[in-house]
Amino acid sequence: MSRGYAPAVDHAVDIVDSADPRLADFRDLTDADVRPDRRGIVIAEGVNVVQRLARSSYRIRAVAGVESKLTALSSSLATLAAPVYRLDKWTLSDAVGFRVTRGVLASADRPGARTARDVVGSGRRFAVLEAINDFENLGSIFRNAAAFGLDGVLLDSRCADPLYRRCVRVSMGHVFGMPFAVLPDRWPESLAMLSQAGIRLSALTPRPAGRALRTVRTGGKWAVLLGAEGPGLSEAALGLADDWIRIPMADGVDSLNVATAAAIAFWHLAESEI
Repeated sequence: MSRGYAPAVDHAVDIVDSADPRLADFRDLTDADVRPDRRGIVIAEGVNVVQRLARSSYRIRAVAGVESKLTALSSSLATLAAPVYRLDKWTLSDAVGFRVTRGVLASADRPGARTARDVVGSGRRFAVLEAINDFENLGSIFRNAAAFGLDGVLLDSRCADPLYRRCVRVSMGHVFGMPFAVLPDRWPESLAMLSQAGIRLSALTPRPAGRALRTVRTGGKWAVLLGAEGPGLSEAALGLADDWIRIPMADGVDSLNVATAAAIAFWHLAESEI
């Protein structure tokens, strides 16, 4: 840090060695999501994502970043009880195992899992996901769900973990504020809990039998059922939906990326409530 430069955070501690044991939460992040010793730790990357983490109920363990990014986060970190480490970009990159372009990371404890009933009992607009195991698509769906005012996301057991580092990054940290839960293993029979809670379940599918999205109006509680790209929704899940809806396509185009389709459906259904 140059002489006369005001510290970004009063309690920040300078670290000059990438092997410093205080950086354990951030070391070798390229494979951290699949290592048993790291499954209890959530990683946030970038100023906006760390800000959302700081505003959430997640307990932050540590923050590590370069001077400029810590300065940008100074109000969020001012009262933080967790340690804040200041490094140059090369030391930070050496510690995490790749070139850090966002300049700051935070680690947090993974919270206790919510139940599906907890999630559906606290709102009226939901996304329900079947076998969506692509990290970027899952993160984008969470970001879209937040953008269009959904109250929760339910996943089957084959979906990727929303708290994987890449999901968190692509969601822009909105996963921290979006209630989510994994449905019981008896899929898709577990979807019955939605109708029991008074939620109408609409399956988003490119099949011609679906109603054109523009004609759909919503009332009361609703949920959109989304499947993975390629296979789409299973026949069993489609059979348990209250109705099918589709986004009409130009000739020669059969479907959209699932996160893009989800955004269109979320927007329309939220705007068409009666």
